[in-house]
Amino acid sequence: MQRREVLQLAASTAFAWAARPLALILPASIPILDAHIHLFDTSRPGGVPWPGKSDPVLYKPALPERYATVAKPLGVVGAIAIEASPLASDNDWVLGVAEKNPMIVGMVGDLIPGSTSYLRELERLHANPLFLGIRYGNLWNRNLGSDMKKPEFISGLKRLAEFGLELDSANPNAELIRAVADVAERIPDLTMVIDHLPSSQIPTAAPNRNEYWSMLRHLSQNPRVFIKLSEIPVRVDGVVPNDPAFYKARLDAIWDVFGEDHILYGSDWPNSDHVATYDETLTIVRGYVAPKGQSVCEKFFWKNSIAAYKWHRRLPDQPAL
Repeated sequence: MQRREVLQLAASTAFAWAARPLALILPASIPILDAHIHLFDTSRPGGVPWPGKSDPVLYKPALPERYATVAKPLGVVGAIAIEASPLASDNDWVLGVAEKNPMIVGMVGDLIPGSTSYLRELERLHANPLFLGIRYGNLWNRNLGSDMKKPEFISGLKRLAEFGLELDSANPNAELIRAVADVAERIPDLTMVIDHLPSSQIPTAAPNRNEYWSMLRHLSQNPRVFIKLSEIPVRVDGVVPNDPAFYKARLDAIWDVFGEDHILYGSDWPNSDHVATYDETLTIVRGYVAPKGQSVCEKFFWKNSIAAYKWHRRLPDQPAL
C-alpha cells in the first residue's frame, strides 16, 4: 500500500472511530485472556536487563496494577506474563509478583535447557502452579537452531514436555521457524507457542518464501503447536492504520494455515506501546476476529490459551473449560 493510500485510510477511519464509543467497538460479552504481557520494575535496585534507560516509552515500571488500568476496562480478565529477563532470579521475582496479583494466571520463565542448573531449577519452578513453561528463541544472544544440535539441550526440552510445560519461541523469522519445526519433529510431545508471528520477516525470494510457508503448514499439522496474533499494528510513514481491513490479508494468511483451534490473543504489552495504545491494539484484533462469530472469538480470546498453557483461573470472572 502506497503512502497516500495509507493516509487516506487513516483519515477515513478516524472520524468513524471518534464517533463511536469504545464500549460499542469492544463489547465485553467474551472474557479476554491476554497470553503475552511483560512485567518488570525499572525502580528495582540494579535496574533491569530490558528495557534500556534510553527507551522513554518503556523505561518505567510495568506491573499488574498498571496493566489492569488499561486492560480491565476493555474486558480483559487475566494475563500470562512472558519473561523479559535472562536473569535466573527473575523467574522467582515474576512468580512473586504474580502470586500477589490474581489477574496474572501464570508466567513463562527463562531457563537454558542443558545448563548445569536447568533440571534442578525446572523441577523447583514446576512445583509452582503459576509456572507454565519457558521461552527460547532469537533473544538474549541465543539461537534455537544451533542449540538443537546439543544432545543435552534436546534432553532438557524432553524433560520440559514430561512435566507438561510448554515452550514459547521469540522474534520469529525463517531460521527460527525452521528450528521450531525441528523441535516439533524431534519432541512431538512438547507443546509450543510461536510468538509474534504477524511480525515475522517473510523471505522475499520465491524459493525461500515457499519454504517458509511450507514449514508453517507442516507445523500446523501438529496439534501441540499454537501461534499468537501479537505484534500486529505497524507504522507506515508515521501513520498506524487502525482499520482491521488494513491487516486482513496478512492475518488471513496465518489464520488459513493454523485455523481457529490453534491461534490465540497476545498484546505484547507494554512493548506494544511503541506502536499503538492497548485499546488500539485490541480494537484492531477484535475487529478482525469478531466477524468469525461467537464460538471462534471464545476460542481465540481464552479457550485456546488454556489448551496451550493449561492455566487455571484465579478470579471469579476468569473463564474455565
